[in-house]
Amino acid sequence: MTDTPKNRPDSMDLDDEYFPNDFTRRQTLDMFAAGGLMAALGPLIGAMSTPAFASASDEVVRTGYLPITDATALLVAHGMNFFEDEGLKAERPTLIRGWSPLVEGFVSGKFNLVHFLKPIPVWMRYNNNIPVKLMSWAHTNGSGLVVGGHTDVTDFSGLGGKQVAVPFWYSMHNIVLQYALRESGVVPVIKGEGEALAANECNLQILPPPEMPAALASRKIDAYIVAEPFNALGEIKAGARMLRFTGDIWKNHPCCVICMHEQATTEKKEWTQKVMNAVVRAQIYASNNKKEVARLMSKDGEGFLPMPAAVVERAMTLYTDEESYTESQAIKHGASWGNGRIDFQPWPYPSATRMIVEEMNRTLVGGDTTFLKELDPDFVANDLVDYEFVRNALEKYPEWKDDPSVNPGDPFNREEVLEL
Repeated sequence: MTDTPKNRPDSMDLDDEYFPNDFTRRQTLDMFAAGGLMAALGPLIGAMSTPAFASASDEVVRTGYLPITDATALLVAHGMNFFEDEGLKAERPTLIRGWSPLVEGFVSGKFNLVHFLKPIPVWMRYNNNIPVKLMSWAHTNGSGLVVGGHTDVTDFSGLGGKQVAVPFWYSMHNIVLQYALRESGVVPVIKGEGEALAANECNLQILPPPEMPAALASRKIDAYIVAEPFNALGEIKAGARMLRFTGDIWKNHPCCVICMHEQATTEKKEWTQKVMNAVVRAQIYASNNKKEVARLMSKDGEGFLPMPAAVVERAMTLYTDEESYTESQAIKHGASWGNGRIDFQPWPYPSATRMIVEEMNRTLVGGDTTFLKELDPDFVANDLVDYEFVRNALEKYPEWKDDPSVNPGDPFNREEVLEL
């Protein structure tokens, strides 16, 4: 029997294995790829000035999240009862399989607390006039690019002529990937199925994170870049090899951020502060207890993530102590940078926001990007981000300064480091 993708043992339907009784594949297709999300959300956006949009009278914390470690702070705040400790009522967080439906749930008022890939609220606020506020970082690092075992790719220059999946056009993953491709002499392109690729072109496509390992195992794609634990899952279940951790390219970069409706930040200040106190406390706890938190979130614990504890623990803890990562140069800066596979530091450094806006203008995405050319990075850093509540929470929990990425002499400022 020939070793075709259909007959390969690693081509099991990982999607069904880890997401039974969940959304269908049709429902999780990323509508941004076809430009359809805004058409679907049009009526909601038209009503966004109404109290129902921001649920101004709703005091219950209603969280939406994707099943990735980026959501750790929100899940720990719930699982450890930190919201209740602040005197808040909180529903169990709702798992959503793709970024488009999470955006839709937020816009419709179903959720009043979410995590988004950091470029998403930039797109929402300045391209679509959605009054979203970035409240804090959800974590730092926590992503990587894996390649299929069927490839011979050993660095980014080897991605020429390959198919690579990203979770969303407006993502840190797309930004970091395209930076690395440009630095390696590879041209990122977006071409339809069957279109020819030049040897120096890397074709990008959108896939929801839960679909990536199965697509790699069946050789529909050659690589993917995504948040954990889908890299770890790919390594364990889909024959993937870690090519590079994103936190080893952009030092302690933000990825997902905590977002809320702007109306809540102006009309429910006490409630907003309590929410942020719980979120910051959860990040400090997660930073100091990664193994415990991995089990809590896994299906062996509270079941927030549909993966076993071993997968989530690998995704949160396995880094410089894994020799294969340093030998293959998946990690080049481990000793000098001192970060982890995923880390938790809440302060939204303005320097990173400015850099993201600048890099978004260099990043190929599907759809109209006219709005990006008119964005001033300093304006976005001051307008998109609400620094008041997170700073108050950090003053309540000064232990955040113990994170090795924080300069104790100047904790609220830093210089960005981007190096392939």
